[in-house]
Formats: sequence, C-alpha cells, structure tokens
Amino acid sequence: MCGIVGVTGTEDAAKVILEGLKRLEYRGYDSAGLAIVRPDGQHVVKEKGKIRNLEAKLNADDMVGTCGIGHTRWATHGAPNAVNSHPHTSGDVALVHNGIIENYNALKVNLGKQGHVFQSDTDTEVLVHLIDELYKGDLVNAVQQALQVVDGAFGIAVTHSDHPDLIVGARRGSPLVVGVGEGSNYLASDVAAIMGQTRQVIYLDDGDMVTLTPEGVHTFNIDNETVTKEIQEITWDLDAIQKGGYEHFMLKEIFEQPQTIKDSFRGRILAEAGDVKLGGIHLTDWELRNIRRIVILACGTSWHAGLVGEYLLEEYARIPVEVEYASEFRYRSPIIEPGTLCLVMSQSGETIDTLEAMREAKRKGAKIMGITNVVGSTIARESECGVYIHAGPEIGVASTKAFTSQVTILALFTILLGRRNILSADRGTQMLNELKLLPELVQKVLDQSDHIKRIAEVYAKHTNCLYLGRGVNFPIALEGALKLKEISYIHAEGYPAAEMKHGPIALIDPDMPVVVIATKDGSYGKIVGNVQEVAARDGKIISIVTEGDTEIAALSDHVITIPETMNIWTPLLSVVPLQLLAYHIAVIRGEDVDQPRNLAKAVTVE
Repeated sequence: MCGIVGVTGTEDAAKVILEGLKRLEYRGYDSAGLAIVRPDGQHVVKEKGKIRNLEAKLNADDMVGTCGIGHTRWATHGAPNAVNSHPHTSGDVALVHNGIIENYNALKVNLGKQGHVFQSDTDTEVLVHLIDELYKGDLVNAVQQALQVVDGAFGIAVTHSDHPDLIVGARRGSPLVVGVGEGSNYLASDVAAIMGQTRQVIYLDDGDMVTLTPEGVHTFNIDNETVTKEIQEITWDLDAIQKGGYEHFMLKEIFEQPQTIKDSFRGRILAEAGDVKLGGIHLTDWELRNIRRIVILACGTSWHAGLVGEYLLEEYARIPVEVEYASEFRYRSPIIEPGTLCLVMSQSGETIDTLEAMREAKRKGAKIMGITNVVGSTIARESECGVYIHAGPEIGVASTKAFTSQVTILALFTILLGRRNILSADRGTQMLNELKLLPELVQKVLDQSDHIKRIAEVYAKHTNCLYLGRGVNFPIALEGALKLKEISYIHAEGYPAAEMKHGPIALIDPDMPVVVIATKDGSYGKIVGNVQEVAARDGKIISIVTEGDTEIAALSDHVITIPETMNIWTPLLSVVPLQLLAYHIAVIRGEDVDQPRNLAKAVTVE
C-alpha cells in the first residue's frame, strides 16, 4: 500500500527519491522519509503528512549523495507520525518496508534481550534490528538470514554505511520493480516512480532478491541461487500520470472513459462472426464449452464489476456464477468442482487478498483467469491465462475508468462463452455493433457534468444517501454508493430497489436523498413502483433514466438521462453519472478527491 523508491549511481539521490515519491502519492500515505548513504553514515529525514512537509525539513547539505532509499507510509502498526515513519535504522543499517511482519512481537522480545532498543511502534523496526544483529560484514547474507525467520509479507530496500553504493531488495507478497539505467539503477514499488529515469524494468517475483549498484543489478533468491529475469520495456508515457489540465486525476480518469472503453475492446471484436477474440485466454473451444461454473474473486470496486459480470454471464452464456469477496474466500473451505473457472480481478494486479484467494483456488484445482490493468503484475504472472483491460495508469484512489474497462472485458468474455453455447451469430453481431457505439454514448453522459454539478450543490451537505437499482443496475447502485463514501465521507448504501421495503424504507424522509437507477429494461415497471414508494414518503429522488423517459422523471426531484442501449451495455452508461455526482459533491465539500483519507490505491496488506 505504501511507496518505495531507491536509487544508486551518479544522480542526486534525494532529488530522484522525492520525484519518485511524488509520483506515488496516489497510493495513499500518511508520512514520508528518506535515507541517503554518506561516508559518515546514514542521513535520515522523515516527517508526518505530505511529502512537501518532508521537503521543508530537508537540509540540502546533509542530503548530498548518490545512493539512498525513500518511503511513503500508510500506517498499520503504530500511529502516523515521524517516529513511526520509514526509513527505520539500527546501527548502520537503514530499511524501508511495505507489508506486515506477523511475528514481530516474538522477534522484538528476543532482540530486546540482546540489547536492542526500539524507538517506534512498528513491525518494520524489528526487521531492521534483526538485520543489524545478523550483519557480519556481508549485507546480503544478513538480509537473507533475517528473511528466513520472519513471517508475513514484505517488499524491502536495505542500505548500509559500509556499502555506500549498494541497495539490497527483496520481495514476498508486496510488489517491487527494478529500473535498469545507464550509470544508475533504481528500485521501486511501482513503475510510475521511476518513469522519469528509465523505461527498462525487471519485475520481481515472490522469493526474489536483488542487489543494485551503479554497475548493474543481480537477481537471485533467498538461498543465494541466481534467478534470470527478463528486462521489459514500459510502453505508456509519463503524460499518462499527469493531470493534463484537469483539476483532479479522478476527473481526468472519468473523462477518459470513452477512450479507455474503446481501448478495452480494440482488436478484440469479430463483428461479422458475432464473436470475440481474447488473445490471453489460452483455452480451447472444447475447454470453454465445458466450463460448468465460474467463481469471480475480487475486492471493492472490482467486486462490483464482478457482480455485473454475474448477471451478464448467467443471462447470455447460461453458466452459473458466484462472486466472492477475495478477502473471505480462503478463510473458509470453498468447494471447487471439476469444470470451475476462477476469474481473478484486480486493477493493480497486486491486491493481496485477491492474490491469496487466487492461490487458494489454484491449490484446489480451479483454472485461473486473471483480469487486471497492470502489465507484469503478480496476478498477471501467476494466472494460467488472462486479459489486460488496457485502461492505462489509474492514479485516483477511487477507481473509475478501471471499473468500466473491467465491465467491458467481462461483457466480451460473456459473448465469447455465449457464442460457444447458446448465443447466435446474429445476436452476437448486434451486441458487438452496439458496443462500438458506446464511447460516443458515454461522451453524451459526460457532457452533462455541469448539470450533475448543480445537483451536487443541492445535496453536498447531506450526511446520508441511498442508492437503488434492479437487475444489472443493482451492482451499479453499490458502486455509486461506494464512490460517494470513498471521497466525500457521506454515509451511503446501495440496495436492490425491492429490498427497500424490507428495512431501509424506515429511513426515508425529506433529508434522505435517494439515487435511483431506473433505465428502460424488463424490470422498469417494478422500479416505477419503488420510486413511488419513496415519493410517497417525501424522499428526495435523483433518478438516472433512459432518454425520453417521462414516468419516473415526473416523480423525481432531479433527473439525469443516459442514452438508450442494449441491456448488456447499460452499466457502462449508468455508472458514469454516479461517478460525476460523487466527484462534484466531494469537491464542493472541500475533500481531497484523489487521496481520500485512510485509503490506498493498491491494498497489499491484509
């Protein structure tokens, strides 16, 4: 969840580290720090709050050096303050760490008996003291010995004053990427941190270690066996992680959706055959026809996308689907029958709960298909087959464009399976031709942003909100409520519209806004009745309706329209006004839209 940046070579290390940490701010953090290796020892500066607070504290003369490590922390053990910030030190060793050391208490007791004194409340400080205790002149050996006795997840970067040009990195459960440059080499938790320095990268796998010096990098494992890794090239531009004139990354990413949806289906449509080609799915037609059950594993927004996929796959491919919270899946005894395919969904490809659920499903014999956004991510590498959603870097913590790209991929996969079961070529062609129109239709919804902003001004001071939807729009109600919660801190809940009278209707009064997704589909007549129930109790109704609707519009206080499309594509339109509504409400309330409190972009700890 945190950010790591390291550099060794010929550059001003402090400058490179600060620039890299700023590019990782989107991941969420509460403090920052860096350590520069100098001939007279480690020079460490760390501070609570934003990176600008750290910059203000730096003494330029003290930070001169060409080797160093930096970190942005998201608190797990110990309060967010300067003492608990990384890097942590012991003797001449400095360390930054993402993850959790689960047996830190027992290790701390033993180290205390050997005279080690701890300054912080963190699990990380125990690891740096352990490395210091084991150090006998060989830093790599000390790190290897330490990692053999710790339990938990880690991505670490370690330096020592005796080795002023050396960084040692190691990974288990928390991502690390090596940047290969000319005269300098880099270590980071995300490629975004080092995009300004190099495009040549090496992705580390669990159990990998690496040493970086100005002369080069060496990859090996904890048993000191050399591991050969492929150098890959980053293909996206640095501009992709800039705001491009928008006030916030989230707004930019909402408005990118016409393009990102197009990128998700580009080159994958066989319209004349009414079929889909997904190159990363290495399953034969026979294997596809013999899928008997699909389990979707995901968390948060990806879980909502999975719920949309459940509706689509069952309706158009006639395959039973279960959508599981990845965080719960491996802590019970899931039943994986022959013919089960697990779809594993994560924007980052590094979500620890989803990754571990995938590994549990694999152990139980399921076929694994990954759906992720990040090339080279752990889920992408460990899946048997998979599909990239091609949404481009998503910087805003609250996911928007990745959600619509995930839904697009799930719909394409639905058509692919459907064509091998019950879906006719004509029906497939009709669906895919309609998909080609979606980017233009999404743009029509985005053009209503100012109208949605005026609605947001009416409701920005409210403290509660209900979201209602039926059928495939029920998951969209959940996603709309989540967006409002994430960035505006307004309590919001999503429900199937018919469930309102089984409890939530007790909350309806003039101070309770109710957002209703009421597009024209098979359940339209039923949701009209649900809206009437809200109106009868003086609830304030914001309705998302199909263009030309008059019945629900007449019952509503505010109306947002979306163009008419086939039911399979409706979620890609109905979610967009909910993203904009949450965004505008949060901005009006003065909240930090891109970095909401307590949240992080890539959740790599349990």
